[in-house]
Amino acid sequence: MLLLGIDLGTSSVKVSVVDAVTQTTVAAAHYPETEAEIISAHHGWAEQSPDQWWENVKQAILKCHSTEKYDPLGIGAIGIAYQMHGLVLIDKDQHVLRNSIIWCDSRAVEIGDKAFHEIGEEKSLAHLLNSPGNFTASKLAWVKENEPAVYKKIDKAMLPGDFIAMKMTGDVTTTISALSEGIFWDFKTNSLSADVLNYFGFDKKLFPAIHPLFASHGYLKDTVASRLSLKKGIPVSYKAGDQPNNALSLNVLEPGEVATTAGTSGVIYGVSDELCYDQQSRINSFAHVNYSEQQRRIGVLLCINGTGIFNRWIKNLTGMNTTYAGLNDAAANIPIGSDGLMTLPFGNGSERVFNNHIIGSHIHNLDFNIHTSAHLVRAVQEGIAFSFRYGLDIMRDNGINPSVVRAGKANLFLSDVFTNAFAAVNNLAVEFYEGDGSYGAGIGAGIGAGYYSSAAEAAKKRKSSGTVLPAKNSKYEDLYEAWKLLLKDQLEKIDKTNALSLSLS
Repeated sequence: MLLLGIDLGTSSVKVSVVDAVTQTTVAAAHYPETEAEIISAHHGWAEQSPDQWWENVKQAILKCHSTEKYDPLGIGAIGIAYQMHGLVLIDKDQHVLRNSIIWCDSRAVEIGDKAFHEIGEEKSLAHLLNSPGNFTASKLAWVKENEPAVYKKIDKAMLPGDFIAMKMTGDVTTTISALSEGIFWDFKTNSLSADVLNYFGFDKKLFPAIHPLFASHGYLKDTVASRLSLKKGIPVSYKAGDQPNNALSLNVLEPGEVATTAGTSGVIYGVSDELCYDQQSRINSFAHVNYSEQQRRIGVLLCINGTGIFNRWIKNLTGMNTTYAGLNDAAANIPIGSDGLMTLPFGNGSERVFNNHIIGSHIHNLDFNIHTSAHLVRAVQEGIAFSFRYGLDIMRDNGINPSVVRAGKANLFLSDVFTNAFAAVNNLAVEFYEGDGSYGAGIGAGIGAGYYSSAAEAAKKRKSSGTVLPAKNSKYEDLYEAWKLLLKDQLEKIDKTNALSLSLS
């Protein structure tokens, strides 16, 4: 049996066809070839077209078929992973009403902060495990407040993966995990949050039917099957946000296990059996893929928005290499510390780790007589590694204390500079596994379709492909302390600016 995994990312759609027996990737593809656009009509806004997502999904699948490494009719189940926290709105005819407001959009911060205070901070944290902050519920409230004509037409509000499953099957479903990442789920009552719905004035009818995460979310429509050369009626049997899905692909399922990724955004994701939360909601807790009322498995997520996107930005800005491999090689020729050059990588909207402030990205100590493009690249990758340390220290304060993290050999972890800096400054071993988000979605499809009896059984064949240990006596601890002083100075400037704005208003 073959399994089709789809990973709806910010920059592209990736698909993998996985052999269920051997758990190896038979073929993989991504689309588009260049990184997908983020639409930003105003400062702090970030949108993408759901209809364009669907076109990209279809093209990625057809591109994968074109490898001719498998028979498409041998695919027996489909799994979907997706960029988290986005808002997709459809009318009663399943037509998209507006662009998706995606995960890194900052427009709803004030709405979420106000809800946090007015619902009650302790109540929000105890029941939702988070502040409504800048998550999907607050984005829906923004539409209600600012686009009432659109809001009136809404039949269903959903997450990005729910939309792709709907396009494949015609059925509109969601999961507890998805609702929790949108801050719609009450973990105390195990139901849609009455507090959130009542506060924002949302009707329960706006939300899709709730299905188990590993279960049928509908069956492939005949028209879609014909267009994509797939078997009619096969199930979409798994849907999960990209970070819980990444954890599944790395066999991070039980308390104490930790995964990390460094794509467009950077994430450290640990599993707990407690309904845990950060008092300031700087890190966030959601239902993991194997969460149930009887067996609590909570994914505790640190997210740094400005990671891989900063690496891409510096690549495009310098024009020094046509590939990321070339970029990484150039950075490796520069000494640790980039000859004094330092960067703050926070230029992709509001950062939850800073209480949803927008602090921007900054380059410090630039010397025109010393620093080259390669210095900039190394300083960017080191600055990203330092941002992980900053967030991980917050996770450690909240009881997540890993000595090893698991990662896929992808994105920034393809860079020895970044990987070694990450391991050293965090004092962590990085254990690598083959496969990416689309691979995990394929394995998830096998669990949901019943080919594997459980996530634990599916994980039995997963073996590490190598480990990077933290360097001893590295310079990175001193460099991190210097970097943190630069960050502290920037945060103080923002506080002063905000205080001045309040005094003038």
